[in-house]
Amino acid sequence: MTHQPSFSQAEFAAKKKITRREKFLARMETLLPWAQLLAVIEPFYPKGERGRPPVGLERMLRIYFLQQWYGLADEALEDALYDSQALRDFARIDLAAEGVPDATTLLKFRRLLETHDLCQGLFAAINADLSARGLRLREGTLVDATLIAAPSSTKNEKKQRDPEMHQTKKGNQWYFGMKAHIGADRDSQLVHTVVVTAANVADVTQTAELLHGEETQVYADAGSLGVEKRAEIVALERKIDWQIARKRGAIQAMAEGAEKRAVRAAEKLKASVRAFVEHPFHIVKNLFGYRKVRYRGLAKNGHQLYTLFALANVVIGGRRAAAGA
Repeated sequence: MTHQPSFSQAEFAAKKKITRREKFLARMETLLPWAQLLAVIEPFYPKGERGRPPVGLERMLRIYFLQQWYGLADEALEDALYDSQALRDFARIDLAAEGVPDATTLLKFRRLLETHDLCQGLFAAINADLSARGLRLREGTLVDATLIAAPSSTKNEKKQRDPEMHQTKKGNQWYFGMKAHIGADRDSQLVHTVVVTAANVADVTQTAELLHGEETQVYADAGSLGVEKRAEIVALERKIDWQIARKRGAIQAMAEGAEKRAVRAAEKLKASVRAFVEHPFHIVKNLFGYRKVRYRGLAKNGHQLYTLFALANVVIGGRRAAAGA
């Protein structure tokens, strides 16, 4: 899509300070593999053969990414595009020539992605591009899960909580919502697998689903103890070095001495590697602000999580490229 800036855009660009938002969007502009992403959606996107002409595909994809980065509802995103020149520049919108796509158009685009399972395709396309750049997903996998809260109130039309979400206890605190399980590459910290379940599903039951099939070593927390004995893992019929954290209580119960010190040192080494799996969670929850589910049901939220972790991979890949430059 060619982009000819208007006079107002040129005046905005001449201001003295470049904001953090502009820096972030400029970085995403250069890092995202636009051609590959558009190729995933293009076969399913309306051709405009009847009815009003559709908004350009690239523009809709750019707006969709803005929605994920800033955690905006459809109506709020429409308002934000009218308010912010930085967002309009990224979306290639010139108000002197055209309006902002309305909330209904944004809703239909998101439903198109969900109907044809295209968010997973975007996730795969971004990972393929990062792999082509030298960030390989191969020998080691870090597995972990995080709780995502869902509204527990029953003050809604159906007078009930989301039936696909469940409550679980972590420590002394009860949580209601869902759980995002991920498998991340040990060396690059890029997420290669995402699985979404209700919050009460045990981490160990999803470990086999989080392996890409070529790793020889897996790191996990104490929630995955005994995973190597599970039937689905035994059925893999390949040797995996399982680096599973011991339970803290079991270590504390050991007698003081050389053996306990050695176990603590070994656990510290495992934890220092396993900690890298927190980076994608940090980006999704803190940088993108995704701390609570937006939709009802696991399916819709699962589609969104594929997009969020794909965009988190772009951020991680960009940081690693900058560090290695």
